[in-house]
Formats: sequence, C-alpha cells, structure tokens
Amino acid sequence: MPIYAYRCGSCGHAKDVLQKISDAPLTTCPACGAEAFSKQLTAAGFQLKGTGWYATDFSGRKSAPADAPVAAPAPAPDAPKKEAASASPASAPAASGA
Repeated sequence: MPIYAYRCGSCGHAKDVLQKISDAPLTTCPACGAEAFSKQLTAAGFQLKGTGWYATDFSGRKSAPADAPVAAPAPAPDAPKKEAASASPASAPAASGA
C-alpha cells in the first residue's frame, strides 16, 4: 500500500498516511477538524538509473548483448561459389627417382 502525504490548508498540520489506492482521500484534519486536509504531490519512492532497458532483460531466452560484435553475414544460397584451385595428385608431375 502506498504512503500519501497530507497537509491541512487551515492549520498547516502535516501527516503521512498509509492507504489503499482505492480508499477515498482524507478531507478532515485530525489536528483542527477543518475540511482542508488534502494530498500533497511528493517524489516517487524509486528511481530508474542507467542507460535503459535491454531486449534481453526479463526474458526467458538468452541472446548476445547489444554491444557484442556482429558476425559476418552468411553468403546468399544462390551466389556463385568460388572454386578453390587445388592440384590433385593425379595431375601433378611425377617426381622421377633416378
């Protein structure tokens, strides 16, 4: 349950109250009884720090971080393949042992 800060506009009495979100706001000051008790705008109870959220946060799958090096893309399947020029043992000149 959140804690709300209240302040009386009549006598200046301030109080923090633990309430449900669905509860009606308080209007009667507990100190003077005036109907000038109102909620105050306060800072949030948490802070978000850092550069932001990543696609890998809070997901079940593991993947590379955003700053990881990217591998070279694979060639397209219809791209012509380069044939390696390799000499086969049958076409190589035979060494004579004389």
